[in-house]
Amino acid sequence: MSKKRSMNKKMSPKEKQRIRRKKRRRKRLIILIVELIILAALCAVAYGMLKLDMLDIKMLDQEKLEVYRDTGPYTNIALFGLDSREGELEGGVQSDCIMIVSINNETDDVRLVSVYRDTLLQLSDGAYGKANSAYNIGGPEEAISLLNRNFDLDIRNYVSVNFSALVDVIDALGGIEVDMTAEEAVYCNGYAFETAQVVGKDMQPIEIYPGVHLLDGVHAVGYARIRYTEGMDFKRTERQREVFQLTADKAKKANIFTLNQIVNEVFPQISTSLSVSDMLGFAANILNYNIVGTTGFPYAVTTSEDIRNHEGSFVVPIDFNSNVTQLHQEIFSEDYYEPSSKVKQIHDDIIYLSGVTEGTAAMQTTFEGDTQ
Repeated sequence: MSKKRSMNKKMSPKEKQRIRRKKRRRKRLIILIVELIILAALCAVAYGMLKLDMLDIKMLDQEKLEVYRDTGPYTNIALFGLDSREGELEGGVQSDCIMIVSINNETDDVRLVSVYRDTLLQLSDGAYGKANSAYNIGGPEEAISLLNRNFDLDIRNYVSVNFSALVDVIDALGGIEVDMTAEEAVYCNGYAFETAQVVGKDMQPIEIYPGVHLLDGVHAVGYARIRYTEGMDFKRTERQREVFQLTADKAKKANIFTLNQIVNEVFPQISTSLSVSDMLGFAANILNYNIVGTTGFPYAVTTSEDIRNHEGSFVVPIDFNSNVTQLHQEIFSEDYYEPSSKVKQIHDDIIYLSGVTEGTAAMQTTFEGDTQ
């Protein structure tokens, strides 16, 4: 006879009943814990859905996006910073900042590419104009198709924000620390004053000295808008990426209360085509993302006011084929990339319109896009 049977024989009916009640209580406790976990998960999802409902979600016509090339394991999103004085997010406003955010889904590495807003590129009707004019003409669909058409990309989604949203984010985070020159500090105050008027906030000038400054929202946006220093608009896009990266790094360390404040204040000021499931996926992985490189595009450029049948100053790519090839090599590790017939056509058109070739550009002012 086993030991267990021997013990059962020795137990009184009351003892056996007590053990059965104990087992039932343990089972009910386990079920209760599981139910609480499920309830907590459902509440978290419901909370997330409630917050995401604050966004202006716009579904895009995929047929209008002119997707040219599959970049494999990368998710590419167009980010537009709008100089929107009246809160417009869909069109009729210039995109003051144009960025491509490229996420490697296998490594979670993120790269940022700024497209210089005055770059001479092909528009949807075959004509040529400045890169930032596309958003004004047809909103995010037109702006995304411009990026895909000219750079052989497969961007299908976008995020648009205005100055006010970035100001609110940086203020909620307690500001960002930026190392700047004395000249930049002077211009930062000037642009911050204008930004404060646009967003309806107070502005206290920062001290003028070279070194690290703790910038609030209006000064951080003012710093990102500076263009009248050495490097002009090229340096300006570098500052934009710097502010973006510093803000992202600080947000990753913020507590839940700060993040909730940011969501409440900023989400209503954002327009995007990302689905709720996309955003929940990004949110779940946010701490794993790491910005590993930033660059300006085109890499080799010159400026010109002598564009055939055009007025104004343009940023002209020097050897457009090589610029796009370098983009695919550096961002997507495509060592054997070959520009499409569309890119080759744009390359030839830019030379025809500007007269700029590798030989003539040697006599002009050029700027190599920064990388890190």
